[in-house]
Amino acid sequence: MARVLVIDDDPDVLLLCRVNLAHAGHEVLMALDAERGLEIARTDQPDVIVLDLMLPHVDGFGVMKVLAAEGVMEEVPVLLLTARTGWEDRVRGLQAGATEYVTKPFAPAALTAVLERTHAMSSDERQASRAAALRDLLSEDRDRPANGPR
Repeated sequence: MARVLVIDDDPDVLLLCRVNLAHAGHEVLMALDAERGLEIARTDQPDVIVLDLMLPHVDGFGVMKVLAAEGVMEEVPVLLLTARTGWEDRVRGLQAGATEYVTKPFAPAALTAVLERTHAMSSDERQASRAAALRDLLSEDRDRPANGPR
């Protein structure tokens, strides 16, 4: 299956991901912060990265910026797994290069399914999927009343 790096500062989320992804046959690498996550991404070459946005010191957007600058995100899909549910965060995450955006709380089986679907995609398919998701989000924003809820 896939070698998956999960970067999240919540040990319970790491455990939940590790148990469920390993049960599905994936090798799971874990990091509690951005610095360790970047180190593992560089040395252990994961197939997929599951990344929280709210991390101490360097947030998930900062991690994606480094990964993109190093060319990692061209080949390795990043799935954002975050409690940030806002429209703006979703747009920003996809624009930064994330392939998928999964919100907490999450169903472990659903995360596994998204991860496996994303892992099976080619780089071009991931780019097309991200572009379609962005189009949908941006058209959703245009359909909202000017002073309506987000």
